[in-house]
Parts: sequence; structure tokens; C-alpha cells
Amino acid sequence: MPNNEILQLYPTSASVALEGLYLAHDLRSAAAGRTLVYANFVASLDGRIAIADPVKGGMKVPAQVANDRDWRLFQELAIQADLIITTGRYLRDYAAGKAQEILRVYDDARFADLQAWRAARGLSPQPDLAVVSSSLDFPVPDALAHGGRRVVVVTDRRADPARVHTLETQVGQVFVAGEERVQGRSFVEQMAGAGYRLVYSAAGPKIAHMLLADGVLDRLYLTQVSRLLGGAPVSSIVEGPLLEPPVDLPLRHLYYDASGVEGVGQLFGCYAHR
Repeated sequence: MPNNEILQLYPTSASVALEGLYLAHDLRSAAAGRTLVYANFVASLDGRIAIADPVKGGMKVPAQVANDRDWRLFQELAIQADLIITTGRYLRDYAAGKAQEILRVYDDARFADLQAWRAARGLSPQPDLAVVSSSLDFPVPDALAHGGRRVVVVTDRRADPARVHTLETQVGQVFVAGEERVQGRSFVEQMAGAGYRLVYSAAGPKIAHMLLADGVLDRLYLTQVSRLLGGAPVSSIVEGPLLEPPVDLPLRHLYYDASGVEGVGQLFGCYAHR
């Protein structure tokens, strides 16, 4: 099979191109005039999405599962977004040089076609950023606000009023979306009220839990690399209390990429209500 082709397994069987795969999902049409929230993870076969970084500290995407083919699809999801969710913790790690670059989409020359795709649709050069944080203890790196990109902050009612005022002066609007923690439904309602229609979570498993617990995650994109890592602590795509009731996300699309990571195959799955 040619390197740019993968095998679609569901809902029909066919050879399809890797490049443009998630663009063809046309999330703006799928939103149907409402706000659509989607998330993306890459995981090992035993469910590892992050491992400890012995050099920089903190956690990082395992090099054993990270790959250019999945990264291309990450960019295709990001390029469609109006708003990308991140966290105060990520921005602290970003400022300290510990975090993987996931917020400056398509800066790489390899993704020039995606920049053109976005421009052709009259969208802003970069999706805006929503920083979810209770402590509000984070910097906003200048690099993330370039090109007219807007940064909004989402917190809960316990937030320090003085820090709220400082951030309003520095970056703009601060939304309160919960009493003791940010609530997924309030967050999405307020982002919808601000005009955002496609909201992409590039954050971790705690934000995934926040969205799932309130039933506001519409789509989950999951790359599963056919490789087991082991190790501890074990991370998951969802971190938090048991979801009661459990959240069902029906399989919408499934693809097999034989090239994958160093010839090890991987699956690209899309689980969605719409």
C-alpha cells in the first residue's frame, strides 16, 4: 500500500489518503450550527498516553508512540478549530521548556497546505486559546498570542479576584464557569455564547473527564499504536472519578495505518455522537 494510503475499516472498507483524512470529516458541517467539542489522544496498546520525562521533569507523550503520521492528523483537527483548550499547568510547563509544542498549529512548512486551507475559508490565522485554570497561576507566553490570536481564561468562583483583574488586563476576558471547579457544561455554554463553534481539547485526561462528566464531549479521536510500554504511573485518556453513568461514544470511523511507527501498525478511531 502506498505510504500516503491507509485502509478504512469502518463504516466501509476502502483505501483512503492519509493527508486530508480528518479534513474530510468536515467538523464545521457536523456541528450543524451548534458548538461541537472534540478531543484527541495518541496511546500505546496498553493505554499509555504519557510517561515521565527524566530530563525536563513532568510528563510527556511517549517517543515510542509519537509519530509524524499521527501528528499530521492532530494538525488537521487543530486547523478546523475556532478555539483550542489548554490548561494553566500546560502553560507553566511550556514556559519552563518542559512541554511538547501543541498550540502553535501548522507553523511547520510541512503543513503549509493546512494554513492555505484555513485562509481559503476566511478563518483567522490561528485558533483562539482557552486556558482552563482554578489557581490562575500561569504565564501567557507571547508566542501563543501572535498573529492576532485571542486568549481567554476560564476559571471557577474561588479564583482570586486580584489575579482575575490582572489577567483581564493582560489577556482579556476571564470567564467563571463553576463554583468550586470549572464545569464542562457551563464552559461550553459560555464559549458558545462567545461565538465559538468548534472547540478542540488539546489538553489532558482531566479536561477530558470534565467534558465527559457533563456530557459535552461530542467526538473523541484516538490513535492506538500497536506497541505496549508498561511502566508506572499508568495514565489514561480520562482521569477523575468514575463516570456515573458511563459515557457511550459510538464508533463513527476506523482506519488501519500499516506504516505506523517504525513499521508497527496503528489504528485511527473516531468515536462520536455527531
